[in-house]
Amino acid sequence: MSYIIITLLTGVLFYYVFRSYSTYEAYTAETMKKYAATPEAIENSDLGLFVALVAKVAKADGKVDNLEAELVGLMFDDVSSVFPEPQKTREILKDIFAREKDRSDNVKEIAQRLGDATHKNTTQQEKFMGFLIQLAFADGQVSKEEEELLQIIAETMRVNPGVYHQIFDHFEEMIKNIQPQHTVKNAYNILGVSENDDMQTIKKAYRKLIRKYHPDIIASQTHSEKHMEDATKKTQEINQAYELIKKTRGE
Repeated sequence: MSYIIITLLTGVLFYYVFRSYSTYEAYTAETMKKYAATPEAIENSDLGLFVALVAKVAKADGKVDNLEAELVGLMFDDVSSVFPEPQKTREILKDIFAREKDRSDNVKEIAQRLGDATHKNTTQQEKFMGFLIQLAFADGQVSKEEEELLQIIAETMRVNPGVYHQIFDHFEEMIKNIQPQHTVKNAYNILGVSENDDMQTIKKAYRKLIRKYHPDIIASQTHSEKHMEDATKKTQEINQAYELIKKTRGE
């Protein structure tokens, strides 16, 4: 009888543990409402560690290009929005990015810490890794330096090699299949602007569209992979149109 009772109690315990993990939402305003947004706390959180790696990937090829800068800025907005003090948190994230983008000596240390923090949540790890790969592909191609850095991060975080290559190859194939804008007229149509508009108006339209369609690291918790793929494709299309207009105008 005691064996049966112990078995039943164990079953009940596992049920509630499983249910709590299966319904847990890592980053929401509700779950983060009591989080103290101090520089030290955020820097040592998994999101702070992730931002540090984002900085290194963004600067891996020697510069942070326009689209990368836009996506990183929007990521700051997304991440800080779930904290009790969004503006304060955003400034802390910006400081982490500015400090870490020019450092290459601590990549493995940070990746190790992020891997340790997320090793029980492979889905979260893959979301982080996917965003880093997306960022590397932001300008339409991945440099040798970016690819080497991504591999180091993935290996140090202990991301499944098969999963890593599947994500990387998927984005590589997707980028190849995005059709370039052959005419300036199409580019203006995509941005919803006129050839008579000045660059300030066009840039404003571009940034508004990027904000609307950018891959959201927080929303990706609940959005499907297809949704995130569509967001990435749309972002690339908008950026190509903007770059073609700038080139045509000699900007």
